[in-house]
Amino acid sequence: MNIKINTGTLSLARGCNIATGMFNLSLLRDVVRTKARHHAQCVPPVDLFCQSVTFQDMKNILIIVPDGGMLFESAGIADILMQANRLHPDGVESPCYRIAVATTQPHQVIHGQSGLNLLADHRLHELDPRQPLDTIIITGKGQSEQEGIAVVDWLRLAAPHARRIASICGGALLLAQSGLLNGRRATTHWKLLESMQAAYPEIRVEGGPLYVQDGPIWTSGGVSSGFDLTLALVEEDYGFSLARDVAQDMVMYLRRPGGQLQFSRYNLARINTPGPIGDLLTWILANLTADLCVENLAEKVAMSPRNFTRVFTRETGASPARYVAEARLAAARQRLEQTNDTLDNIAEDTGFGSTINLRRLFEKQLHLTPGEYRQRFHCRKMA
Repeated sequence: MNIKINTGTLSLARGCNIATGMFNLSLLRDVVRTKARHHAQCVPPVDLFCQSVTFQDMKNILIIVPDGGMLFESAGIADILMQANRLHPDGVESPCYRIAVATTQPHQVIHGQSGLNLLADHRLHELDPRQPLDTIIITGKGQSEQEGIAVVDWLRLAAPHARRIASICGGALLLAQSGLLNGRRATTHWKLLESMQAAYPEIRVEGGPLYVQDGPIWTSGGVSSGFDLTLALVEEDYGFSLARDVAQDMVMYLRRPGGQLQFSRYNLARINTPGPIGDLLTWILANLTADLCVENLAEKVAMSPRNFTRVFTRETGASPARYVAEARLAAARQRLEQTNDTLDNIAEDTGFGSTINLRRLFEKQLHLTPGEYRQRFHCRKMA
């Protein structure tokens, strides 16, 4: 089954067509090497502001969709932008946005993980990256390294000619490989946060927000947070009223409460650490109400506090204080989801001591109160 987003031909500012001329990506790979972090660190800064694209022009949006991903990301983004066209007072005669979908595949069929297919408007290698675009949106990192390299190669040449670049979910990794995120704030799917920060220390990776804007670069968290980002783009382009009208018409939050970490899974058992530290982790999870200060934990493994902190952080990737806080937060989340226990009892049983401490950590980490978290994720059979 094929699903076609009928967006028409992508025309550029001043009536130019994006598909003027063929561009051989194999020739570009000698210029841009993107397989290693070293490349991203050495890439010179790229000026994303294309002078030929202005706020007054109709905004030409190119959505690059990887093969094998979730198609509702790209379809949802397109629907939001098309709804902005319909709801804008002048949108019928002068559309706000013109959208095209591109694929890295040699054909124009994008296979979704659901088994559905999306018919792209263009093959990426046929698009001249030097032609100006308003916004380039990358909806994922793709399943193959070759596909990612093709996007990064093209993006490096296209970036100076775009006013704005955005990524959805794992697409941030392609922006990172291209060097476009160097020195910037960014986010990605919560599953990829730690690996992205480790691979690209020059990027300030933020785990909490649904999306992050740093100048002309926008990055979103996982999957549906791309819709939050798209509404923000509409608001930036045409103001609050239009973005609000689109959100209300599509039964969406204009500003969804909380951040993406409210959706993250808590599985502290994933840390597979043998030896004394591994045994200590098991003990911590079973004794959350104990005094879990560094001095007491160090004493249990017969180390000095300083050496213990160094060894613990090296083997787990988190400081002792952070691990304890995350363990208590995970236990509290589980209780809120699966029981009707009072907040006082949960705070006491998970080592927070008081609902004030419980609430403080929830708001800091998840951008929600414990009550709001329970309302959203409580098991219906327990209600």
